[in-house]
Amino acid sequence: MANAQPPQVAAAHETRPLKRLGDFSLADLRSVSLILKGESVIDWRRLELPTEDEARFFLQSQEFDLERQGDRHRLETIKGSAIDYLRRQVDFPIPRQLEAASTLELLQIASGKSSRQLAACVILKAMHIIHHVEARELQYSLALSDQGLFRLIEERVYRLVGQMLAEGLPITEFVGGRKRKDSIYTKLLSKREAHASAVYDKQRFRIVTRTREDIVPVLLYLSHNLFPFNYVVPGESTNTIFQFRTFCDENAHLAALGRKLALHGDFTPSDNRFSAEDYRIIHFVVDVPVRVPDAILATAAPEQRKLGPVVFGLCEFQMADSETDESNEKGDASHASYKERQRLAVMRRLELGQDRAKRRSIRPRE
Repeated sequence: MANAQPPQVAAAHETRPLKRLGDFSLADLRSVSLILKGESVIDWRRLELPTEDEARFFLQSQEFDLERQGDRHRLETIKGSAIDYLRRQVDFPIPRQLEAASTLELLQIASGKSSRQLAACVILKAMHIIHHVEARELQYSLALSDQGLFRLIEERVYRLVGQMLAEGLPITEFVGGRKRKDSIYTKLLSKREAHASAVYDKQRFRIVTRTREDIVPVLLYLSHNLFPFNYVVPGESTNTIFQFRTFCDENAHLAALGRKLALHGDFTPSDNRFSAEDYRIIHFVVDVPVRVPDAILATAAPEQRKLGPVVFGLCEFQMADSETDESNEKGDASHASYKERQRLAVMRRLELGQDRAKRRSIRPRE
């Protein structure tokens, strides 16, 4: 079912339980909607984290532990940089109460209805960008290869998936892996617009749920416990399994929440021209935050270590239900047919001749 779990797995965070659809909050539905549609959190006007516990779990999903003094100091530093930027570059007025507030308090204010709600949102958006940029700067200064980063991410993912399986969550299959170099070469050669820095699926994970109705609760569980919804890469999501608004309308509780969010219901189509028309999948890309071990953090210069212990790694996630997954392995939708179409595109692009490529039989490749 799942790949072998890597050794030396770190201690787990406290996890939030799987929610039934009838227990979803407005924040839950908003998060799932953002992931499925590939929207940017920068365009949001309100958070939905009104309680201290919800705000704390949100920070935990980003690898911030408020029990650690260093993490609290890092958050304060990011907040100070955000306020300084907003004043210098956009002349944005910052109320004194918000300047003195902790990040935990800012998250709650941004979720409320006070006159300071908008300003709290603006500060948090700037913090989101600054943290992401500075984490990249930290990563480049570490003695940490791509393979080393992949391993840190795998440890976090396998730890959680192991817990999901132990708790009997409705998943029937989990597969994790790293894209082989030949596959990367093929992808870059088959698409004119592709370049190495935009290969987002060097590390990918696929989760199959028991039923279509299980997809949304499992997706929310992953967002709560593995990756924060705000680091889903905008514009890289595909949902061809269900119309999300229709899915919500089939559940009275979700329908009522959806009316508050003014949900749109269209599929999010794939732009992958090698996918068959009847291929169905939920796909998205996340910049997953991971905490760097102290031994690796020590390889950075002292000035870089001030940027905190968190770095990011891009991962592709795919989700489907069992029935859809079985259908995807038949005919033109199968992975073998997909790879053959991709291979023929490489041949044509390398000028082996389009006519010759068309004459080659379509057959599975080992």
